[in-house]
Amino acid sequence: MERLTPLDAAFLEIEDEDPEAALAIASIAVAEGPAPEQDEIVAAFTALLPMVPRYRQRVRHVPLDLGPPRWVEDAGFDPTHHFRRIALPAPGDEGALCDVIGLIMSERLDRARPLWECWVIEGLEHGRWAIVSKLHHCMTDGVSGNILHEVFFREHELPPRPAEPEAEPGAVRSLAESLRSLVTTPLSELRLLGRGLAAPRKLAGRVTEAAQGLGALASALIPVSPSSLSGPIGHLRHYELAHASLPEIVGIAKAFGVTVNDVVLAAVSGAFRTVLLDRGEEPAPNSLRTLVPVSVRSGEPAAMDNQVSLMLPLLPVDLPDPVLRLVAVHRRLAVLKAHKEAQAGLAVTTSAQWGPFAPVAWAVRAAAKLPQRNIVTVTTNVPGPRGSLSVLGREIAELYPYVPIALRLRTGIAVLTYRDRMSFGITADLDSAPKTHLLAEAVERDIAALAEAAHAKAGAASSPG
Repeated sequence: MERLTPLDAAFLEIEDEDPEAALAIASIAVAEGPAPEQDEIVAAFTALLPMVPRYRQRVRHVPLDLGPPRWVEDAGFDPTHHFRRIALPAPGDEGALCDVIGLIMSERLDRARPLWECWVIEGLEHGRWAIVSKLHHCMTDGVSGNILHEVFFREHELPPRPAEPEAEPGAVRSLAESLRSLVTTPLSELRLLGRGLAAPRKLAGRVTEAAQGLGALASALIPVSPSSLSGPIGHLRHYELAHASLPEIVGIAKAFGVTVNDVVLAAVSGAFRTVLLDRGEEPAPNSLRTLVPVSVRSGEPAAMDNQVSLMLPLLPVDLPDPVLRLVAVHRRLAVLKAHKEAQAGLAVTTSAQWGPFAPVAWAVRAAAKLPQRNIVTVTTNVPGPRGSLSVLGREIAELYPYVPIALRLRTGIAVLTYRDRMSFGITADLDSAPKTHLLAEAVERDIAALAEAAHAKAGAASSPG
């Protein structure tokens, strides 16, 4: 029996303590028609399940939190219980698809079974249909979730995409490897280390970096200015989509000497500024802090689990100019990277694996009951497949992401690239976050403004004199 890590188990604990949360993630693959028969879909996917052992396992809790939950084989596993089918009303446009996604993702997965579902949605416009791959966040993060695209959809290679500026601090992965090596160090060697006979200078330096980052992480927990962007949430979700050209995003990043992730967060900043102004609220400098997951995988996302740290930047919603917002985002993330905030977050989550599980579980439950007021939203950006995917001979035309919300976060934004497209999947609380379309429209408008500024900058640089 394999144990859940404290980070994996935390998603279950939060869901247990927040009655309005449903902590499943999802990808939505829109395929060219016609849609296969349900028996054909079930048979094709079931044949591939041996490649994903977790899909046959359910969670078993240890009494009294004497140990972390375990993954155990589901003796009564029946794959047909995990497949659903639904049809959109005419005309089956993107809005109708988003409405159904919101309903599907509002419902919790059944803990008595393996924590996944596969939904087939018929009746999309242009003769298309969709597959919604829904699974609990305790099983995987966004990066390892891409494994499922490789398993269930065949990929056709395309030429490499243009080089993108580095979006994640590489030192975080190095720290992850160092901490893992420390965990697996034999006790005899640890005793020698304690006596100073084999001090690992590199490890000591990285742990020191993590300690320095705790100061930055602590300062990020200061409450933000109150606004309608956060507060109690209800049970139902709304889903919205925004779209962008990946080459255009890369072009913006190169023109201004920033990362693709900087461009994404700048567009998100502009979108939330639009929402605040529409609600008659002042976009203050400390109105919006977002949780930005940072992958700490060492290269091969072979394991289905969560291997992430975090950064907690304040987004510059107070700045009216899109370019100034982009510059501010870039500078703020650079400061957080310099202060090793992500390393500090990794140190916290990794150290939780060394002690008894019960205090960790109790701490998560206690924190889930407190009305946190420092994080307003989550923004996750995952590079998706570069090549074209297909299922049962049907080409997948679009691939969209879904991120859950909980703990007073009324909105969350997941970004996923597929081929030369970037999609923003916006999750919102249906009751407290009206006019969600404003976020999607503002994201696209902000990216267009940045692209225009990038072209103007390039034109000015090439002008004589």
